Amino acid sequence: MITRRTLLRNAAATGVLAGTSGLAMPALAQNRAVRLGYVSPQTGPLAAFAEADKFVIDSFMSATKAAGLNIEVIVKDSQSNPNRAAEVANELIVSDEIDLMLVASTPETTNPVTTTCEAEEMPCISTMAPWQPWFIGQQGNPGDPASWQPFESSFHFFWGLEDVIAVFTNMWAQVETNKQVGGLFPNDGDGNAWGDPNVGFPPVLKEKGYTLTDPGRYQNLTDDFSAQINAFKAGDIQIVTGVMIPPDFTTFWNQAKQQGFTPKVASMGKAILFPQAVEALGNAGHNLSSEVWWSPSHPFTSSLTGETSAQVAAGFSAATSRPWTQPIGFIHALFEVAVDVVKRAGDPTDRDAVVAAIAATKLDTLVGPVTWDGANLPPFAQKNVAKTPLVGGQWRLKDGGGYDLVVVDNATAPNIPTGGRMEAIS
Repeated sequence: MITRRTLLRNAAATGVLAGTSGLAMPALAQNRAVRLGYVSPQTGPLAAFAEADKFVIDSFMSATKAAGLNIEVIVKDSQSNPNRAAEVANELIVSDEIDLMLVASTPETTNPVTTTCEAEEMPCISTMAPWQPWFIGQQGNPGDPASWQPFESSFHFFWGLEDVIAVFTNMWAQVETNKQVGGLFPNDGDGNAWGDPNVGFPPVLKEKGYTLTDPGRYQNLTDDFSAQINAFKAGDIQIVTGVMIPPDFTTFWNQAKQQGFTPKVASMGKAILFPQAVEALGNAGHNLSSEVWWSPSHPFTSSLTGETSAQVAAGFSAATSRPWTQPIGFIHALFEVAVDVVKRAGDPTDRDAVVAAIAATKLDTLVGPVTWDGANLPPFAQKNVAKTPLVGGQWRLKDGGGYDLVVVDNATAPNIPTGGRMEAIS
């Protein structure tokens, strides 16, 4: 396939770039802003991931303007739909002629955007999806590790399944249980990776002495979880885990309560990351647990604004009258990395230079250090993935209403302080 980069190179070599229809002149020659494309699920069932987007981007634009940087951000909504995500990624590359793609929030958005960028040789930085579903889900044969190849233009920073499994099991060890675990894994990029018998939860749980009951994949936006609840009751399940979208966990948890199933522990990825998702459960959200990627207590500072995690979280609440939410940190860091890359790349229209600048990143951000140095990763992922720290938290009802997310396990990241210990669901 002939990509736009190949056409640009050929045009430049023959001296006909300026007259080539549909091909952009280099940004610096036109004295235009550096164009960053950004895709996230601003509507649909994953919209909670993008709740803080406007706040972060407004802050970013103010900071870059104050620094004298001429940067434009073109935002597109994936609508929580993979097909739509690929479509708007193509629009950003072909029609908007961006210089660098940024994308966030679950494999349903990150994967199709990354695939599009690889096909067009567009530099891409993504985040907010565990690295396994991001990396493995885009391989030609996901079931054949020997065939997996690194990507040329795309880079990702976040934690992995090995990290969330460690965090969850560390939290579970603080509560006395029978080690019977029920899994809720949907038929999507996250669910298929988390429930994978080779790279997901099953082999690690077995190694740690847990017995997993997995009723099988279900479709997102399911309205009846009776089969799963019955299987968990029959298996005397005391721990429930998985990676559900927010509306599905609300349905499951309400039906579980109605059908008399209350496990001692419910550690759910994705679904209960957000205050509004827990608030929707009323008092039934007390002591639910999840992974914590970022919080006001994280001891990190923005490379762009100099603000601490606590200051950024407080700024969001002051601007929106809403509780802080975890994606704030990672969207902020995504734009931190973008600015750092653009500064070091020299000519932002030189895609090879931009890719090289991404690969050479060593930046302390609001979510911790971001560097593609291959640390703590298998060889096939070392080029494209950078890992960030992860801890575990539990939602606690506040006396005046609402919830606090309390960090209860930091064994995998001791520099992030805890605020309490894990408690059983009553």
